[in-house]
Amino acid sequence: MAAVEESTIVAGVFVVDPTLHGDERGVFVETYRREWLPQGREMVQANRADRQQGCIVGLHYHLHQADYWYVPFGRARVVLHDLRVGSPTDGATLVLDLGARDDDTHDHRGVFIPPGVAHGFASLTDMTITYLVDNYYNPDDELGVLWNDPAVDANWGLTEPILSNRDQENPGRDKLEPHLRPHWGLRT
Repeated sequence: MAAVEESTIVAGVFVVDPTLHGDERGVFVETYRREWLPQGREMVQANRADRQQGCIVGLHYHLHQADYWYVPFGRARVVLHDLRVGSPTDGATLVLDLGARDDDTHDHRGVFIPPGVAHGFASLTDMTITYLVDNYYNPDDELGVLWNDPAVDANWGLTEPILSNRDQENPGRDKLEPHLRPHWGLRT
């Protein structure tokens, strides 16, 4: 059974610390179970991204989609920022590292990201991230906020990141159109 804990910084974000099973052959780990999360969302699509060291992806957010992230290889610095109007943690930023640790062990935690929480990661090493989503890809629900917005106040762990044009051109938090701001408690 996994240990599941809701973040005290961003409401509705859950960090999962799964049980590892291993012997001389290696390790087996269940990285996700729907029953572990109070919201119990069914994940319908799985994605994988490989990134070279030094990249930043994000910050992206969705009005209608939840994500579940797991880093099986390498190390990622995950940045989560609450954009939800009316949320008790609106404006809060959570930063956590997933994957490889400095002591050559691996952090097998996963993170559940609800709709309305902006999310991104920095590849602190060459890395792979897998993510499950509870809706099929919808370009109309792919939104973003500027990765280095002072309102987000995130330490990405990189000084000269590699960024996509899209991520460089996202608006600041204060420039988000009101109809594109997510609302607390809205589940669709």
